[in-house]
Amino acid sequence: MLNKISTNRSSNLLTSYLSLFTSFGTVLCCALPSLLVSIGMGAAFAGFIGVFPQVVWLSQNKLLVFGVSGLLILLSMFTLYIQRNAPCPIDPEQAKACTVARKWSIRISYMSLFFWITGAFFAFILPYFI
Repeated sequence: MLNKISTNRSSNLLTSYLSLFTSFGTVLCCALPSLLVSIGMGAAFAGFIGVFPQVVWLSQNKLLVFGVSGLLILLSMFTLYIQRNAPCPIDPEQAKACTVARKWSIRISYMSLFFWITGAFFAFILPYFI
């Protein structure tokens, strides 16, 4: 039983971290370029593209990037919801680690959602108002 709980927690942390990094990719593809250009740092953005040409691929495939990252964020939130009442071990040290891991998983998931919404705003909504 304890092995199953630790496996579920590690998969929950894995989906949280994956959702964070994929949502951060949406920020790199869409929010960061818009922000740099809007505050007059177009040359800095050109230098950024020169160093990281993969950003162009992210921008060209933003529907795929947003779709995958959105699914991972939903998966992370779903696993957090399912395991919200999962028991922690009785041992005080393990119980504290369990509680800390659960809190960090929630924080990372909400941070991922914030990054995703920010990127979606810059990629899909803001262009209609400019």
